[in-house]
Amino acid sequence: MAGYRPLTPEEKEHYQALSDENLAFLRTRYNQVNRWVIADLTRRSAYRYPDKPALVTDGLSLTYRGLEESANRVASALLREGLGKYDRVAILAHNTVHHVLTWLGTAKAGGIYLAVNYLLRGPDIAYCINHSESTVFIIEDSLYPLVKDVLPDMPGVRKFIWSDQGTGERPPDGMEAFDAWCASGSPATPDVHLTIEDPVQMTYTSGTESLPKGVILTNQALLSQYMSCIVDGRYTPEDVNLNALPIFHCAQRDVFLTPCLWLGATNVLLPQASPQAMLAAVEKHRATMLFAPPTVWIALIHHPEFDRYDLSSITKGYYGASIMPVEVLKEVQRKLPNCENLYNYYGQTELSPYHTMLKPEWQITKAGSAGQGGLNMETRIEDENHAPITQSGLPGEICGRGPHAMLLYFKDADKTEEALAHGWFHSGDIGVLDDDGFITVADRKKDMVKTGGENVASREVEEVVYRDPRVLEVAVVGLPHPVWIEAVTAVVVPKEGREIRTEEILDLCRRHLAPFKVPKAVLFLPALPKTPSGKILKRDLREQNKHLFQDR
Repeated sequence: MAGYRPLTPEEKEHYQALSDENLAFLRTRYNQVNRWVIADLTRRSAYRYPDKPALVTDGLSLTYRGLEESANRVASALLREGLGKYDRVAILAHNTVHHVLTWLGTAKAGGIYLAVNYLLRGPDIAYCINHSESTVFIIEDSLYPLVKDVLPDMPGVRKFIWSDQGTGERPPDGMEAFDAWCASGSPATPDVHLTIEDPVQMTYTSGTESLPKGVILTNQALLSQYMSCIVDGRYTPEDVNLNALPIFHCAQRDVFLTPCLWLGATNVLLPQASPQAMLAAVEKHRATMLFAPPTVWIALIHHPEFDRYDLSSITKGYYGASIMPVEVLKEVQRKLPNCENLYNYYGQTELSPYHTMLKPEWQITKAGSAGQGGLNMETRIEDENHAPITQSGLPGEICGRGPHAMLLYFKDADKTEEALAHGWFHSGDIGVLDDDGFITVADRKKDMVKTGGENVASREVEEVVYRDPRVLEVAVVGLPHPVWIEAVTAVVVPKEGREIRTEEILDLCRRHLAPFKVPKAVLFLPALPKTPSGKILKRDLREQNKHLFQDR
């Protein structure tokens, strides 16, 4: 084994006693024997299933043996570039094989992988690259226009790599083609000292409410989370997992893609979450498990060609990223009768991201709940003084504790201390416990509307509006108001071909809500602004309509 040598007589003395110093020595010596890091996952799957498809795209099927060798070549190429321990490797790409290889290869080389949100624009991308101090930047050809003008503003990047996905364009000056760059790399496991405590991934929060923060996660956090997902989500090596949501986001990458690679399941990659492409891919590849946020589930089940496709292979459905309206949940269950197992994942980037789950056996009796803490997690509700709330029905901040938790926010000690105060991660979400200890997410702190001195949870109003069968989507926000300070405002997307009048929505709300919770206005839009992970950008809705009541 690389790095092994016999003990010297002096070193043998370390076996005679147990101490912090001696154990640190032993951990270092036997790291390559007993280490548990992400770099080893695909090698172990290749050992068990060498010829099984690991990654499948429209134009390529890569076995586990091929995936392991290709990831090693990327690691070798990064080390050849002088990548140091914990150096950041950034990538701007859709769901591609190059993207997966970059993630795995960076982990094998001892670097820290950073996937950049491709909905950002030039200056925002430059911010992520510069703030993270990335030294290698891999750019997909079709996304190059996003960063073309700001590449000179990234002085810390030593190497730019061109990820060719079929545009036919030659790499720009100063960039090397991905396949040629790593072709000469060794297919063997690189000899790099790695430990479970090492940071391995950096993810910028989506920034739906503020500037993104760089979340640093270790091997331990991610592996603990992967184990929780496999056990609680009931993944098996026989599963075919459809990855349609962007893998730059932690939900698709770290709750589904990488745990399934560890397990030896087959992963289908779609470049984007097009509803029709997702339906076709389920039928073509006989996918058994599918994750989508509520907004995408809504688009799928209401797609005009939904009934054309054979979706009988789907036996496990997963949702998360935002709250699933109860009426939508019931409709998914009706339209996918073979999907007897529905799981609600709730979490945060800072928790790798899985925090709590509502399992299939609770979907009916606890509909609308986020469930209970995952296998390796604890959860509780705190009041403003950080004291635990144990009484059911009282709102407080949802907090989590366990090995999934982040190491830190990069270059932001104050926010790190604030988030991890008193030994718990503070999510910024408001929740309540029921008598059985199940958590229901009431709202984000920022989404709580304070109107005339009263707090209104936007989700409560949204659930009522969803009772109108003509409503496709709704988001409730608070807008500045000269009298009420904030006014409850419903932004509604009607289903195609359906018309809804403002007064009909208001009448519905008056029948089911206290007067102060009834919207002061209803706006109709063809679509709601969203992140690639499916989260509704309420910040954008507030900004776009902030003068609504001042103009009246």
